[in-house]
Amino acid sequence: MKPVRLVLSGFGAVGRAFAEVVLEQGSLLQIAAVRGHGTEAFLAPGSPVPDRSSWGPIRSIEETLARTGASVLVQALPSSPEAHARALEEAVAALRSGVDVVTATKSHVLSHWRDLERAALDGGSRIRISGATGAALPAADMARVALRGMGCNAVRACPNGTSTFILDELSRGAGLESAVLEAQRRGIAEADPSADLSGKDAATKVRLIAGLLWNWDVSRIAVEAEPIGSSTAARALEASKRGLRLRAVASASLERPMVVTVRLEAVAPGDPLFSTAGPEKAMVFRCPDAGDITVQGGRSSPKGAALAMLKDVLNLGGLNNSGFH
Repeated sequence: MKPVRLVLSGFGAVGRAFAEVVLEQGSLLQIAAVRGHGTEAFLAPGSPVPDRSSWGPIRSIEETLARTGASVLVQALPSSPEAHARALEEAVAALRSGVDVVTATKSHVLSHWRDLERAALDGGSRIRISGATGAALPAADMARVALRGMGCNAVRACPNGTSTFILDELSRGAGLESAVLEAQRRGIAEADPSADLSGKDAATKVRLIAGLLWNWDVSRIAVEAEPIGSSTAARALEASKRGLRLRAVASASLERPMVVTVRLEAVAPGDPLFSTAGPEKAMVFRCPDAGDITVQGGRSSPKGAALAMLKDVLNLGGLNNSGFH
Protein backbone atom coordinates (compact mmCIF):
# COMPACT_ATOMS: atom_id res chain seq x y z
CA MET A 1 0.00 0.00 0.00
CA LYS A 2 1.38 3.38 -0.99
CA PRO A 3 1.74 5.89 1.85
CA VAL A 4 -0.70 8.80 2.01
CA ARG A 5 1.30 11.86 1.00
CA LEU A 6 0.64 15.08 2.92
CA VAL A 7 1.50 18.76 2.65
CA LEU A 8 1.67 20.43 6.07
CA SER A 9 0.98 24.17 6.09
CA GLY A 10 2.06 25.88 9.29
CA PHE A 11 4.93 24.80 11.51
CA GLY A 12 4.27 26.31 14.91
CA ALA A 13 3.60 24.26 18.03
CA VAL A 14 0.67 22.33 16.50
CA GLY A 15 2.45 21.78 13.19
CA ARG A 16 5.56 20.44 14.90
CA ALA A 17 3.46 18.14 17.08
CA PHE A 18 1.69 16.86 13.98
CA ALA A 19 4.97 16.11 12.24
CA GLU A 20 6.09 14.10 15.28
CA VAL A 21 2.93 11.97 15.45
CA VAL A 22 3.09 11.30 11.70
CA LEU A 23 6.63 9.92 12.06
CA GLU A 24 5.30 7.54 14.72
CA GLN A 25 2.94 6.05 12.11
CA GLY A 26 5.85 4.55 10.19
CA SER A 27 5.25 4.11 6.46
CA LEU A 28 1.48 4.69 6.53
CA LEU A 29 1.81 8.46 6.08
CA GLN A 30 4.43 10.71 4.55
CA ILE A 31 4.79 14.46 4.97
CA ALA A 32 6.05 15.38 1.51
CA ALA A 33 6.36 19.14 2.15
CA VAL A 34 6.16 21.62 5.01
CA ARG A 35 5.20 25.25 4.40
CA GLY A 36 6.23 27.98 6.82
CA HIS A 37 5.66 31.73 6.80
CA GLY A 38 7.74 32.46 3.69
CA THR A 39 9.71 29.28 3.10
CA GLU A 40 9.03 25.60 2.56
CA ALA A 41 10.85 22.28 2.58
CA PHE A 42 10.35 19.09 0.59
CA LEU A 43 10.98 15.85 2.48
CA ALA A 44 12.24 12.44 1.42
CA PRO A 45 10.07 9.50 2.56
CA GLY A 46 10.46 8.84 6.27
CA SER A 47 12.62 11.90 6.84
CA PRO A 48 12.14 14.32 9.72
CA VAL A 49 11.54 17.99 8.97
CA PRO A 50 14.92 19.64 8.29
CA ASP A 51 16.18 22.74 10.05
CA ARG A 52 14.54 25.90 8.76
CA SER A 53 17.90 27.25 7.59
CA SER A 54 17.80 24.75 4.72
CA TRP A 55 14.26 25.61 3.53
CA GLY A 56 13.74 27.32 0.17
CA PRO A 57 11.33 30.05 -0.97
CA ILE A 58 7.68 29.16 -0.69
CA ARG A 59 5.85 28.31 -3.92
CA SER A 60 2.19 28.67 -4.72
CA ILE A 61 0.06 26.00 -3.09
CA GLU A 62 -0.81 24.67 -6.55
CA GLU A 63 2.89 24.12 -7.35
CA THR A 64 3.58 22.45 -4.02
CA LEU A 65 0.62 20.09 -4.33
CA ALA A 66 1.53 19.20 -7.91
CA ARG A 67 5.20 18.58 -7.11
CA THR A 68 4.44 16.36 -4.11
CA GLY A 69 1.43 14.52 -5.49
CA ALA A 70 -0.15 14.98 -2.06
CA SER A 71 -3.70 13.78 -1.46
CA VAL A 72 -4.22 15.74 1.78
CA LEU A 73 -3.42 19.32 2.78
CA VAL A 74 -3.05 19.62 6.58
CA GLN A 75 -3.45 23.15 7.94
CA ALA A 76 -1.89 24.13 11.26
CA LEU A 77 -1.78 27.86 10.55
CA PRO A 78 -2.70 30.26 13.37
CA SER A 79 -6.30 31.50 13.39
CA SER A 80 -5.10 35.08 13.08
CA PRO A 81 -5.99 37.96 10.76
CA GLU A 82 -2.50 37.75 9.25
CA ALA A 83 -2.90 34.10 8.24
CA HIS A 84 -6.58 34.27 7.26
CA ALA A 85 -6.21 35.00 3.55
CA ARG A 86 -3.52 32.37 3.10
CA ALA A 87 -5.50 29.70 4.95
CA LEU A 88 -8.54 30.36 2.77
CA GLU A 89 -6.58 30.51 -0.49
CA GLU A 90 -4.72 27.27 0.20
CA ALA A 91 -7.82 25.38 1.31
CA VAL A 92 -9.96 26.47 -1.65
CA ALA A 93 -7.20 25.67 -4.16
CA ALA A 94 -6.60 22.24 -2.65
CA LEU A 95 -10.29 21.33 -2.48
CA ARG A 96 -10.96 22.43 -6.06
CA SER A 97 -8.05 20.31 -7.27
CA GLY A 98 -9.41 17.19 -5.56
CA VAL A 99 -7.08 17.30 -2.55
CA ASP A 100 -8.71 16.71 0.84
CA VAL A 101 -8.16 19.29 3.60
CA VAL A 102 -7.67 18.61 7.31
CA THR A 103 -7.53 21.83 9.32
CA ALA A 104 -7.06 23.01 12.87
CA THR A 105 -7.27 26.61 11.63
CA LYS A 106 -10.62 28.18 12.49
CA SER A 107 -10.65 31.63 10.91
CA HIS A 108 -11.36 30.78 7.27
CA VAL A 109 -13.81 28.01 8.20
CA LEU A 110 -15.80 30.53 10.25
CA SER A 111 -15.82 33.22 7.57
CA HIS A 112 -16.14 31.12 4.40
CA TRP A 113 -18.04 27.96 5.37
CA ARG A 114 -20.14 27.84 2.19
CA ASP A 115 -17.21 28.78 -0.08
CA LEU A 116 -15.19 25.88 1.27
CA GLU A 117 -18.19 23.60 0.90
CA ARG A 118 -18.64 24.63 -2.75
CA ALA A 119 -14.93 24.18 -3.47
CA ALA A 120 -15.10 20.65 -2.05
CA LEU A 121 -18.17 19.85 -4.17
CA ASP A 122 -16.43 21.21 -7.29
CA GLY A 123 -13.33 19.09 -6.67
CA GLY A 124 -15.01 15.99 -5.26
CA SER A 125 -12.90 16.44 -2.14
CA ARG A 126 -13.51 16.49 1.61
CA ILE A 127 -12.73 18.82 4.52
CA ARG A 128 -12.36 17.74 8.15
CA ILE A 129 -12.20 20.08 11.15
CA SER A 130 -11.71 17.96 14.29
CA GLY A 131 -8.65 19.97 15.34
CA ALA A 132 -10.73 23.18 15.27
CA THR A 133 -13.64 21.92 17.38
CA GLY A 134 -12.00 20.84 20.64
CA ALA A 135 -8.62 19.23 19.98
CA ALA A 136 -8.77 15.56 21.07
CA LEU A 137 -12.47 15.75 22.01
CA PRO A 138 -14.24 13.83 19.16
CA ALA A 139 -17.14 16.28 18.99
CA ALA A 140 -16.88 16.86 15.23
CA ASP A 141 -17.13 13.14 14.51
CA MET A 142 -20.19 12.94 16.74
CA ALA A 143 -21.88 15.82 14.92
CA ARG A 144 -20.87 14.76 11.41
CA VAL A 145 -21.44 11.00 11.58
CA ALA A 146 -22.37 9.40 14.91
CA LEU A 147 -25.56 11.40 15.51
CA ARG A 148 -27.08 10.90 12.07
CA GLY A 149 -30.69 9.89 12.47
CA MET A 150 -30.64 10.47 16.24
CA GLY A 151 -32.80 13.59 16.06
CA CYS A 152 -30.35 15.83 17.93
CA ASN A 153 -32.04 19.19 18.49
CA ALA A 154 -29.71 21.00 20.90
CA VAL A 155 -26.13 21.19 22.17
CA ARG A 156 -24.82 22.36 25.56
CA ALA A 157 -21.09 22.49 25.97
CA CYS A 158 -18.06 23.57 27.94
CA PRO A 159 -15.66 23.39 24.99
CA ASN A 160 -13.09 25.85 26.36
CA GLY A 161 -10.81 24.25 28.94
CA THR A 162 -9.21 27.56 29.93
CA SER A 163 -12.49 29.09 31.10
CA THR A 164 -13.39 25.97 33.09
CA PHE A 165 -10.01 26.00 34.82
CA ILE A 166 -10.25 29.72 35.63
CA LEU A 167 -13.80 29.43 36.98
CA ASP A 168 -12.71 26.60 39.28
CA GLU A 169 -9.80 28.72 40.54
CA LEU A 170 -12.24 31.59 41.23
CA SER A 171 -14.51 29.22 43.16
CA ARG A 172 -11.57 28.45 45.45
CA GLY A 173 -11.07 32.13 46.26
CA ALA A 174 -8.50 33.20 43.67
CA GLY A 175 -8.79 36.57 41.95
CA LEU A 176 -9.28 36.73 38.20
CA GLU A 177 -5.76 37.97 37.46
CA SER A 178 -4.08 35.28 39.55
CA ALA A 179 -6.35 32.58 38.06
CA VAL A 180 -5.35 33.63 34.54
CA LEU A 181 -1.67 33.69 35.49
CA GLU A 182 -1.93 30.20 36.95
CA ALA A 183 -3.60 28.93 33.78
CA GLN A 184 -0.81 30.46 31.72
CA ARG A 185 1.86 29.02 34.03
CA ARG A 186 0.44 25.54 33.51
CA GLY A 187 0.30 25.98 29.74
CA ILE A 188 -3.51 25.89 29.70
CA ALA A 189 -4.13 29.52 28.69
CA GLU A 190 -2.62 31.42 25.78
CA ALA A 191 -0.54 34.54 26.31
CA ASP A 192 -3.65 36.48 25.26
CA PRO A 193 -6.64 34.81 26.99
CA SER A 194 -9.23 37.29 25.71
CA ALA A 195 -10.94 34.78 23.40
CA ASP A 196 -11.34 32.40 26.34
CA LEU A 197 -12.61 35.00 28.83
CA SER A 198 -15.00 36.65 26.36
CA GLY A 199 -16.66 33.37 25.38
CA LYS A 200 -15.55 33.80 21.76
CA ASP A 201 -13.61 30.53 21.60
CA ALA A 202 -16.45 28.49 23.15
CA ALA A 203 -18.92 30.09 20.74
CA THR A 204 -16.64 29.36 17.79
CA LYS A 205 -16.49 25.65 18.56
CA VAL A 206 -20.24 25.34 18.99
CA ARG A 207 -20.81 27.32 15.79
CA LEU A 208 -18.72 24.74 13.92
CA ILE A 209 -20.56 21.85 15.57
CA ALA A 210 -23.93 23.42 14.66
CA GLY A 211 -22.77 23.70 11.06
CA LEU A 212 -21.97 20.00 10.98
CA LEU A 213 -25.13 18.96 12.83
CA TRP A 214 -27.77 21.07 11.10
CA ASN A 215 -26.08 22.46 7.97
CA TRP A 216 -26.21 26.00 9.32
CA ASP A 217 -24.06 28.53 7.47
CA VAL A 218 -21.43 29.04 10.16
CA SER A 219 -20.41 32.45 8.83
CA ARG A 220 -23.95 33.77 9.49
CA ILE A 221 -24.54 32.40 13.00
CA ALA A 222 -25.16 35.16 15.57
CA VAL A 223 -23.34 34.98 18.92
CA GLU A 224 -24.60 36.19 22.30
CA ALA A 225 -21.82 35.82 24.87
CA GLU A 226 -21.47 36.64 28.57
CA PRO A 227 -17.81 37.19 29.48
CA ILE A 228 -15.82 36.18 32.54
CA GLY A 229 -15.03 39.50 34.23
CA SER A 230 -14.28 41.27 37.48
CA SER A 231 -17.64 40.35 39.05
CA THR A 232 -17.38 36.64 38.18
CA ALA A 233 -15.28 35.67 41.22
CA ALA A 234 -18.12 36.47 43.62
CA ARG A 235 -20.56 34.43 41.51
CA ALA A 236 -18.17 31.45 41.41
CA LEU A 237 -17.75 31.57 45.20
CA GLU A 238 -21.50 31.82 45.77
CA ALA A 239 -22.16 28.86 43.48
CA SER A 240 -19.53 26.81 45.31
CA LYS A 241 -21.16 27.53 48.68
CA ARG A 242 -24.41 26.11 47.29
CA GLY A 243 -22.70 22.94 46.04
CA LEU A 244 -22.79 24.16 42.44
CA ARG A 245 -20.09 24.98 39.89
CA LEU A 246 -20.03 28.04 37.67
CA ARG A 247 -19.46 27.12 34.04
CA ALA A 248 -19.23 29.03 30.77
CA VAL A 249 -21.89 27.09 28.85
CA ALA A 250 -22.12 27.45 25.07
CA SER A 251 -25.45 26.39 23.57
CA ALA A 252 -27.23 26.04 20.28
CA SER A 253 -30.72 24.75 19.58
CA LEU A 254 -33.11 24.21 16.72
CA GLU A 255 -35.57 26.25 18.78
CA ARG A 256 -33.38 29.32 18.08
CA PRO A 257 -31.96 28.76 14.61
CA MET A 258 -28.66 30.43 13.70
CA VAL A 259 -27.87 31.61 17.25
CA VAL A 260 -25.15 30.43 19.63
CA THR A 261 -25.15 31.67 23.23
CA VAL A 262 -22.48 31.54 25.92
CA ARG A 263 -23.77 32.04 29.46
CA LEU A 264 -22.22 31.72 32.92
CA GLU A 265 -24.39 29.06 34.56
CA ALA A 266 -24.29 27.55 38.05
CA VAL A 267 -24.65 23.84 37.24
CA ALA A 268 -25.61 21.14 39.74
CA PRO A 269 -24.24 17.65 40.43
CA GLY A 270 -25.70 15.26 37.88
CA ASP A 271 -25.28 17.72 35.05
CA PRO A 272 -22.47 16.34 32.80
CA LEU A 273 -20.95 19.82 32.67
CA PHE A 274 -20.57 19.82 36.46
CA SER A 275 -18.02 17.01 36.40
CA THR A 276 -15.52 18.67 34.05
CA ALA A 277 -12.28 19.28 35.91
CA GLY A 278 -9.28 21.47 35.22
CA PRO A 279 -8.94 22.09 31.48
CA GLU A 280 -11.32 19.28 30.50
CA LYS A 281 -14.04 19.88 27.93
CA ALA A 282 -17.51 18.37 27.56
CA MET A 283 -20.37 18.50 25.07
CA VAL A 284 -23.92 17.23 25.58
CA PHE A 285 -26.05 16.46 22.53
CA ARG A 286 -29.78 16.50 23.29
CA CYS A 287 -31.60 13.73 21.43
CA PRO A 288 -35.18 13.50 22.75
CA ASP A 289 -35.84 9.95 21.54
CA ALA A 290 -32.35 8.44 21.78
CA GLY A 291 -31.48 10.20 25.05
CA ASP A 292 -28.76 12.74 25.79
CA ILE A 293 -25.33 11.77 24.51
CA THR A 294 -22.24 13.24 26.18
CA VAL A 295 -18.63 13.33 25.09
CA GLN A 296 -16.11 14.52 27.66
CA GLY A 297 -12.34 14.83 28.08
CA GLY A 298 -9.94 15.67 25.29
CA ARG A 299 -6.74 17.39 26.30
CA SER A 300 -6.24 20.98 25.17
CA SER A 301 -2.65 20.99 23.93
CA PRO A 302 -0.68 21.14 20.68
CA LYS A 303 -0.38 17.35 20.76
CA GLY A 304 -4.12 16.98 21.39
CA ALA A 305 -4.84 19.06 18.28
CA ALA A 306 -2.20 17.15 16.33
CA LEU A 307 -3.75 13.81 17.26
CA ALA A 308 -7.18 15.09 16.19
CA MET A 309 -5.74 16.00 12.79
CA LEU A 310 -3.95 12.66 12.56
CA LYS A 311 -7.24 10.87 13.22
CA ASP A 312 -8.92 12.88 10.45
CA VAL A 313 -6.12 12.05 8.01
CA LEU A 314 -6.26 8.33 8.80
CA ASN A 315 -10.04 8.25 8.42
CA LEU A 316 -9.89 10.10 5.11
CA GLY A 317 -7.19 7.76 3.85
CA GLY A 318 -9.37 4.70 4.23
CA LEU A 319 -6.36 2.78 5.42
CA ASN A 320 -8.64 0.17 6.95
CA ASN A 321 -11.29 -0.68 4.41
CA SER A 322 -12.48 -4.20 5.15
CA GLY A 323 -14.21 -6.10 7.91
CA PHE A 324 -15.48 -4.00 10.80
CA HIS A 325 -13.41 -1.06 9.57
